Amino acid sequence: MEHVQQQSYQHILVDIIGRIANVVMNIPARRNALSIAHMEELTRCFKSIGENQDLAAVILQGNGPSFCAGHDLQELTGKTTEFYSRVFDVCTKMMDTIQNIPQPVIAQVQGTATAAGCQLVATCDLAVAAETARFATPGVSVGLFCSTPMVAVSRNMHRKKMMEMLLTGEPISAQEALLCGLVNRVVSSEKVEVETRNLAERISNHSIFTVGIGKKAFYQQLDMAQEQAYVYAGEVMVTNAIHADAQEGMCAFLEKRQPEWKN
Repeated sequence: MEHVQQQSYQHILVDIIGRIANVVMNIPARRNALSIAHMEELTRCFKSIGENQDLAAVILQGNGPSFCAGHDLQELTGKTTEFYSRVFDVCTKMMDTIQNIPQPVIAQVQGTATAAGCQLVATCDLAVAAETARFATPGVSVGLFCSTPMVAVSRNMHRKKMMEMLLTGEPISAQEALLCGLVNRVVSSEKVEVETRNLAERISNHSIFTVGIGKKAFYQQLDMAQEQAYVYAGEVMVTNAIHADAQEGMCAFLEKRQPEWKN
């Protein structure tokens, strides 16, 4: 676990407790806006976590009153086509990295999550929101439609509500986000940290190998035709079944004991 902690970060904090990594976006004065430097640090951090076989889950949160305000608009004014291409390429790479690492990533949303910040919540595998949290894709209000954020968000929530958010720029409440499928649960502000940690710990009780292979398979099969998805998922289950942890888990169940994962 040391290679995650020893890296130097300017915009984020990383703390490891047991088998869970806590990644904190730490630019509260800028509402944790996603500058290129910030996104590159997050990408580097998640890649490092993904390579660490001792870590079973990740919690992503923002320091201060906001989870993440999205792209840093100060960085986006008066630039060239090449610069804008780089910004959105770096953002896409960061989002892909979160979904490509084997560990489930849980967004702990304590405040507002707007534009690419809302995209970040949607990209995480799970999300726990405080009841005071708000979610928005308000780019239309500043003349920059939230086209890349909508890719992730629209794959999480109902189409009609997504279009309303995109076309009006108006925020939705945490409870609306729950009903639309953007977050897993909504709790009081006082309980959001504990609830997120409990969820991460429940995941970390399972085989890291099994969770990792399952997470990858989940995203791979989503856009496949059903027949193709069954073929692919069957191949994944064969690979999973012959692994030591699957054999241990099945034997432990039959013997009525707790499994001892080899990972």
